[in-house]
Amino acid sequence: MIKTINKLEELLTITKEYISKSSDTELNHKANSEKWSKKEIMGHLIDSGINNLQRFTAVQIEKEPYRIMPMKQVELVKVNDYQNSEIEELLSFLMSINIRIKNIMGLQNPQTLTTRIELYTKGNMSDLRYLMEDYVAHFEQHVNQIIKPVNS
Repeated sequence: MIKTINKLEELLTITKEYISKSSDTELNHKANSEKWSKKEIMGHLIDSGINNLQRFTAVQIEKEPYRIMPMKQVELVKVNDYQNSEIEELLSFLMSINIRIKNIMGLQNPQTLTTRIELYTKGNMSDLRYLMEDYVAHFEQHVNQIIKPVNS
């Protein structure tokens, strides 16, 4: 889990540095109405953090296997109106939720990491370790979208 925690820490540092140097124009830019702006991608990462923090803790206290339900990501970005949110608020929330997630990851042991989960559909089994590693991989995918130049 140390490698996963370190990767999340690295991604948070990259994100914070990038956002701190970016203009509002760049962060608000939408290639088209169907694409998320960088602010909306940050909002999606916040939603993902909220959902996954709840999952990471519930997995350990609910009956096994804990069933992971998909989140309604497009709807959440829209109803949270991330496009019109203050970047400082988004960055602060993103950092805070992920510091909590890193702390939860650090509390795990071999037994808790093998807690069984069911991913989205009946019979699709995995464990808490996979869920945590997948969260960081998902986070990295979106950080790469955030730091990509607007004209790309």
